[in-house]
This record gives sequence, structure tokens and C-alpha cells, in this order.
Amino acid sequence: MFTGIIKEIGLVKKVVKINTGLEIEISCRNIISDIRLGDSISVNGCCLTVKEFDRAGFKADISFSTLKSTAFASVRAGDRVNMEDALSLKDRLGGHIVTGHIDDVGKITDIKKIGDFYKLTVRIPQNLLEFTAPKGSLSVDGISLTISDVFKNNLDFTVIPFTFENTNLKFKNKGEKVNLEVDLMARYIINMARYSGPSGTLSQEVQPFSASAAVNYLKMPGIDNDIKNISKEKDKELEKKLKEYGFK
Repeated sequence: MFTGIIKEIGLVKKVVKINTGLEIEISCRNIISDIRLGDSISVNGCCLTVKEFDRAGFKADISFSTLKSTAFASVRAGDRVNMEDALSLKDRLGGHIVTGHIDDVGKITDIKKIGDFYKLTVRIPQNLLEFTAPKGSLSVDGISLTISDVFKNNLDFTVIPFTFENTNLKFKNKGEKVNLEVDLMARYIINMARYSGPSGTLSQEVQPFSASAAVNYLKMPGIDNDIKNISKEKDKELEKKLKEYGFK
């Protein structure tokens, strides 16, 4: 588990093709000070396992399956990567819970400075849209970012100067690909909504995922009473709003 708070920007020193995929060698300083064989390290949001290390950095393998679902398919020597060591029980959860399991790849469509801040726009695949909402969290290359706005398949993020300067965002350009991981809570909520029956109870059969299914989920036991008791008219209003965010 990780938090999406980047600890260090690493430098890719070498990329070697191996039978199972790629071997990547990364130069770093801070992360290496408390590292052991087999440790999990988040590299651009992807959980990699340390197989060798020395004072200058470490090596890890990237499997073919990981290459297919991440931006590592185009990784090369000289790339700057975001790094975070695994979360311990004594650490503060400064961002949000990040598993290091990449869901898909997005594309930077715009990145520009506005005043003291930076506006980052990322186009995401259609299949991830249902997991997003304004003020929700998304891991972008391992960075815990808050979504400012959603417009079709484009997400806007307002990035503070500290985050911009202490991550690889300062090296990114329009058109570059980034690893995406949706919020874990959103993943489970959507999954429960998919299995939500007509009465709002969990069903053994997969139901077509829709705005009405999401409304049913919100009315399940344990959810806020104000939501459970809303009128049919309010149901329709909520369904309409959910459809704007990708629900069918």
C-alpha cells in the first residue's frame, strides 16, 4: 500500500529486455537508505519488487502483463520517475490509499501554469470514467491528485507548486502518457452498485450498471437516512446527475 505522496524523483539508468518482460535499473538516494530485497516500491504508481540494490539504486522486473496495462511500455533510460516506499502502520496517510495496481493509461492533453498553481488535464479511458467525480481522488503516475472537474473523458487537476516541483510533473509535456489508478473506495462502491438488485439489496446476478443501480446502492442499510428517504422526484434528479458522470 502507498499514499500517493511522492518521496523522491528517481532516474531510469538502464532498461534491459528479458524473457519475462523488462529489467529496469533506477538511480535514487532517499528510498535506497531503508530498502531490502523483496521490498515493494511505487514507481510512477506501479508497485515493483526490489530484486537487487546497492548504494546508487535498485533493479526490478516488469512483466509483460504490466507492460500491457501501464506506460512502462515506452520507458527508456533518462526518464524521471516518481517514487514512494511502501506505507507502514506508523506513517501518516497524507494522500489517499494507493495499491500500486495500475488500472489503465491516460494522456496529458494540457499542462500549464495559472498564477502560482498549475492546471493539469488528463484524458482517461472511458472504462475509468465511472470511478471519477469532482473532488474525488485519482493516482496519476503515483501522485495522489484531487479532481477539479470532469468534462467528457478529460479530468482537470489543480496542482500546487510543491507537488509540481517535487514530482516528475515538472518534466512532463503535452501528449505524454501517465499511469492511472482509481480510488479504492470508488472501485468497491461501483462494484457493489453493479451487483445491486432492484430493491437495493445485493444480488447474485450481475445487473446492468446504471444510474438507477447506483441510487439503489445509496439506499442500502447503513447509508445515510437522508439519502434513503429521498422522493422519486429526487431519485430522478440524482440519476440525471450520475449520468453526467458516466453512469448509463
